Amino acid sequence: MDNAIEIRRFENPDEALDMKEAGGINIVKMSHGTTGMRAVFEPGWTWEKDEKPLLGSPDTCPMHHVGYCLSGKLMVRMVQTEKVTAITPGDFFEIPPGHDAYVEGSEKVELILFGAPS
Repeated sequence: MDNAIEIRRFENPDEALDMKEAGGINIVKMSHGTTGMRAVFEPGWTWEKDEKPLLGSPDTCPMHHVGYCLSGKLMVRMVQTEKVTAITPGDFFEIPPGHDAYVEGSEKVELILFGAPS
């Protein structure tokens, strides 16, 4: 078993989703498969307009998210039930697949997302 501490930085991502002026997601992958993501969504960002086309245009977001909100207000809608939930600074959250989302207000949203080893 390797007992070394591994450190990665979002400034040097393994992958990045560039949403131009709407924001982006930087993804780092650890050697044992855990992923971390830093998502920044600017005011006016919507999943439908800015992220959906980058994912091949699925009906809803197919991903399961676990994360922490650092700033802004993200409104997340579960499409099947139409239930909308606000995610705000300090919230630790879990979002199942089948959602869409948008930034509410004039402050950018910044999230840290975690993915378990696959």
